[in-house]
Amino acid sequence: MTPRGLPTQRIRRRAQFQAVLGTPAVVQSAHFALHGVPTAGVADAHGRPLFPGESAWLGVVIPKRWARRAVTRNALKRQVVAAERELPLPPGAWVVRLKRAFAPTDFPSATSAALRRAARLELRQLLGPRLRQRLAALDHASAPRS
Repeated sequence: MTPRGLPTQRIRRRAQFQAVLGTPAVVQSAHFALHGVPTAGVADAHGRPLFPGESAWLGVVIPKRWARRAVTRNALKRQVVAAERELPLPPGAWVVRLKRAFAPTDFPSATSAALRRAARLELRQLLGPRLRQRLAALDHASAPRS
């Protein structure tokens, strides 16, 4: 749930992913990057809004390049969704992207508890304090000066 109480919707269409991933990452960690855009005014080629409503939208991109096994990709996607439930995102469109592989020497099993813990810890930092600090800095920088 978002802070306003609206459920987080899932990004599913290619145009939605392209609209969000076309922007620089808002925050990054060792393995993940979080891209985000405000949903107001973002429209498709036909002028229809890509992200209707005022809720948060979440997409997850886990490339095969960084997680070769499907079981690992699915486990990481589940960790992203679970972390977002713990730390709801503010309204807007957000995409969490895996940008680097977890070392196979450290996590030999595709679904090890250690991998899940490491991913969840990193995602909590990404969606929690780092994002809040970055958004506060952006709000402060865009505030009118008197």
